[in-house]
Amino acid sequence: MPARARRAGFTYVGLIVLVAIIGLTGAATLKINALLQRAAAEEELLDIGAAFSDALRSYAAATPAGQPPQPRTLQDLLRDPRVPGVRRHLRKVFVDPMTGKAEWGVQYLNGQSGVVALHSLSDARPFKIGNFDARFRGFDNRARISDWKFTLDGQGAVPPPPLVPPAAPMPVVPVAPQAPLPPADGGPQGRPAEAAPEPVSEPVAEPVIEPVAELVADPAADPANTPEPPAQPAQPVVDTAADPAADPATTAVPPPPKPPVPRGRKIL
Repeated sequence: MPARARRAGFTYVGLIVLVAIIGLTGAATLKINALLQRAAAEEELLDIGAAFSDALRSYAAATPAGQPPQPRTLQDLLRDPRVPGVRRHLRKVFVDPMTGKAEWGVQYLNGQSGVVALHSLSDARPFKIGNFDARFRGFDNRARISDWKFTLDGQGAVPPPPLVPPAAPMPVVPVAPQAPLPPADGGPQGRPAEAAPEPVSEPVAEPVIEPVAELVADPAADPANTPEPPAQPAQPVVDTAADPAADPATTAVPPPPKPPVPRGRKIL
């Protein structure tokens, strides 16, 4: 191969390497430029959010007595309908630098009426996740840009609705603690008693009926046919006080009779 041809091939390879280097440099530059634009858009979004927070604060401070401190819509911030003259709390509804549209997410009090917070409609991941100003302390480590909510106090959190005063508490009557009941089976406390085994029923012997002797066969054995003994005559009662002779203690007992003496014998 001649030397001229070798020089031409080397020049071609060097041109390709140079184009590649320029392409990589341009891609890096575009990426860095996109990051810088993204960071600038986020900073602009924070500035617009701060303007919204100031408008909400100004609207609440100018609230007449007896009226809600939250605007019904964003148009109320452009011109306050509560005063007879023209009073503006916000110069205009800004364009969202993240979406390029003048559309914002609005959060209402109790989800019904009264604007309490605004946020971007972009769901992109934020480039800035820390080192926020003191008025944006609630924006650290948010997953989406739409989580940056601009409220009246600028803390990134929606204020809770006003609480209704609770009713007077009912008096509580103290209850004396009751002693734990001992277990039914006498076991340790806190241990469930085991079920007692069911008693085994034993067969019951049938009663033996002994034969009863018939009394009809022997009328004498029947107590109903036995004659009653005759009644003894009542002995007369003698009043010993009226008749001393009737008293056996005072009556003289006659001597026993002498036996008869046989004849022909002498009685000594």
